[in-house]
Amino acid sequence: MDPKRLLDVRNLSVAFGGTQAIGDISFHVDSGETVAIVGESGSGKSVTSLSILRLLGQDATILNGAIDFRRKDGSIVDLAKLPEPALRDIRGAEISMIFQEPMTSLNPVVSIGEQIAETIARHRSASMTEAREQARLMLELVRIADARAALGRHPHELSGGMRQRVMIAMALCCRPSLLIADEPTTALDVTIQAQILSIIRTLQQQLEMAVLFISHDMGVVAEMADRVVVMQRGALIETGDVKQIYTAPAAPYTRMLIDAAPRLGAMAGRDYPEPFSSSLASVPPEKGPGDPPVLSVRGLTTRFVARRDVIGRVRSRVHAVEQVSFDIEPGETLSLVGESGCGKSTIGRSILQLAAPQAGRILFEGVDVAGAPRHLRRQVNRGIQYVFQDPFASLDPRMTIGASIAEPIHVHKLARGAAVRERVAQLLVDVGLATDHAARYPHEFSGGQRQRICIARALAAEPRLIIADESVAALDVSVQAQIVDLMIDLQRRLGLAYLFISHDMAIVERISHRVAVMYLGQIVEIGSRRDIFERAQHPYTRRLLAAAPTGDPTARSQPATLINGEIPSPVRRVGDEPRVFAYDEAGPGHLVATDHDKDRSFVKAL
Repeated sequence: MDPKRLLDVRNLSVAFGGTQAIGDISFHVDSGETVAIVGESGSGKSVTSLSILRLLGQDATILNGAIDFRRKDGSIVDLAKLPEPALRDIRGAEISMIFQEPMTSLNPVVSIGEQIAETIARHRSASMTEAREQARLMLELVRIADARAALGRHPHELSGGMRQRVMIAMALCCRPSLLIADEPTTALDVTIQAQILSIIRTLQQQLEMAVLFISHDMGVVAEMADRVVVMQRGALIETGDVKQIYTAPAAPYTRMLIDAAPRLGAMAGRDYPEPFSSSLASVPPEKGPGDPPVLSVRGLTTRFVARRDVIGRVRSRVHAVEQVSFDIEPGETLSLVGESGCGKSTIGRSILQLAAPQAGRILFEGVDVAGAPRHLRRQVNRGIQYVFQDPFASLDPRMTIGASIAEPIHVHKLARGAAVRERVAQLLVDVGLATDHAARYPHEFSGGQRQRICIARALAAEPRLIIADESVAALDVSVQAQIVDLMIDLQRRLGLAYLFISHDMAIVERISHRVAVMYLGQIVEIGSRRDIFERAQHPYTRRLLAAAPTGDPTARSQPATLINGEIPSPVRRVGDEPRVFAYDEAGPGHLVATDHDKDRSFVKAL
């Protein structure tokens, strides 16, 4: 094996039962470099990474191939054939792994200090006292504030970003030669994602470590990788230097992945949403002279009880949404962006009264949603439809999709008999599915197809407004592009308005007419898409934009531009009211919060 080579995978094939998952995969990782394996869901990325440490489960079989690894003592071992006791000495000590969802990887009943210390004691023959001190140093290394106090916390007491940092600390506490990172930032906000990527890059240099990075996000890969391995349906399609892959890919599939990935700045100079496909037209809003907004929100405030005392009195509340106001015009898309916990989804749920607001007015086509009589309430329920992030959880697994789509038609008495079947067939065609799909069940469809079904179900009620809550977040980049194109096309043909809730700034730039940026339950900046993406005024908006991956390996984010720390807690004691921002008008319809420099939460975050 080449002296600088750390890992050499040759002709690896893996099967589950009688089904081959990957076939004849070959690639290598040199000392100190980052190699990314990319591809859509089901391409075999994770199977390949799990094969290296033989973590595939009892039903998996390595059919053939070699996984040569150079140990710290210079010896070379084939991990595919290594006995289990010897492999346990390598796991954690010389090869470590971090996963997509840290909450399922951490023991919920053991403090994080004990979990990290256990790993150190197991592989480095340290006492538990020494191991806990080393655990504290590792938490400081991954930028967790007050590391000594954090040692005693349990996983549920930490945010998603902090849990992922704990996983990194645990993976690196024995200073491994190779870190395998399997989708480590997919579930995180763009700002936390940028922090995690920055931490991995910094620690890689400090520890002289190689990284095998697994991802379907081409923007993240451009930020991280030295070389790229492209996989499709269990086969290796292409491999090469990251700049060569992004500028001159040899395989059409690689070009499709790169082109499908939304890039921040791709819409510069354009006023209206534009689909990824050049065959579809852009969509100007349909507001005519004197047309009222389809939705008007004024002073919306939604809070939840966080804690009561022993006699039931409320002691603290979650201030999810505070004094939020906006309008959505007919045929317009307003996007809500911000980090997890900022109140985006609570606004969507409050509009439909799925969460009870404490104050404010919500008017749908002039009807007060909260105080509407029963017959008008039915009109509101029909006029506003919701599309959720997880389409599989939104569909009844025991109903055919035809029956699911027909349900709103029956509920709102829009058609009867054969007319219902005709309407269902037309809706399936409208969202790009075949009419014979009506007889199938949700489990028979891919994630992208299920999201199309959810959109068809929403359209069945003939709504004026669709609330899309992270509706493309869980999809592969190519499927994201298809769903965004579908939504833009439906808006053009049907005059729909959207409230689009997302933390993906590049997708928001593509689909929006206007954008509202949220922080701790309040809007800090709202304006046209060009106002926000080309003329952002608020420092928080600028940092959100700076944290987004560029998709260009020659223009990687600089650590100085990143938001530091975690978003502060929205939980406040009763009587501790948050500061409500005032606004300046930076331009027509472009409002910017002005009191942020006096608010300690902004100082802490920025």
